Amino acid sequence: MPDQPIRWEAEALWEQLVPLLPDISIEVLPRTSSTNSVLLERGRAVPPRRGQSGETDGDVQVRRSVESAAFGRRAVDLHPCLLVAEQQTSGRGRQGREWQSAAGASLTFSLALPIARADWSGLSLAVGVALCEALEPTPSAPPRFGLKWPNDLWLMDSDHGRKLGGVLIESIAAGGGPRRAVIGIGLNVLPFAAGAASTGFASLQELDAAVTAPAVLASVARPLVLALQQFERDGFAAFAARFAARDILVGRAVTTTLKELPEGTARGVAPDGALQVQGADGAISCIASGEVSVRPAPQ
Repeated sequence: MPDQPIRWEAEALWEQLVPLLPDISIEVLPRTSSTNSVLLERGRAVPPRRGQSGETDGDVQVRRSVESAAFGRRAVDLHPCLLVAEQQTSGRGRQGREWQSAAGASLTFSLALPIARADWSGLSLAVGVALCEALEPTPSAPPRFGLKWPNDLWLMDSDHGRKLGGVLIESIAAGGGPRRAVIGIGLNVLPFAAGAASTGFASLQELDAAVTAPAVLASVARPLVLALQQFERDGFAAFAARFAARDILVGRAVTTTLKELPEGTARGVAPDGALQVQGADGAISCIASGEVSVRPAPQ
């Protein structure tokens, strides 16, 4: 745990986001199992009945700034919510993998909101683009922040790189309205003991010695919401070229867990965000997110 309480400036963050999402609530929890799990559980809960006052127990917005506490807490909720955990005890990555974090050294949060779009293809890639662009508003050539399909952020060192963070997107039906996305994000802010990692370990402190988790959240939250609203309007097409500029797999030999395509060469992504892999016979196959695990082959 950090020596001093972490100050998240939740009210200032709320003031940034409420013009974009008028019903948003922001919460900071000292400790929880998984921010995605918490928001999914709330979304599945049956909304409470209205009381005699006409208000519901789950739709009361509290405007106060209390660090490590609720800023607009709702126990049962289908409104937009940004939930931060200073420490996650059971953080989850893609395909059920554990996501390790440490209080003060990691930024772990989830954003839940409805997305009124039938086709969510490429959503994780769009989120990755938004995060990279927020962290690196003026990219170098080549960019310092790269994207590994379908949901990892890497800090690039020449032709190689190390994992900096990840994205986990889940969804839930929202009472007859647009489907609700729960977008979990984990970023390494400071070095910490993360155990053996086949992709290496990178932290934002390598680029900014004074970086803090609250400062990173303040820099990425609004661009993330804007990107999600753009995705809702325009889909992955609005992000395809921006993803391609940061695609760390393109042109590389890769291995997959797909039996009919154990290895090949990554050839970018299709218009729907699927990974294109060229096999030894020259044929290109499209791999959809969630079907396989793709890693750069040993060089």
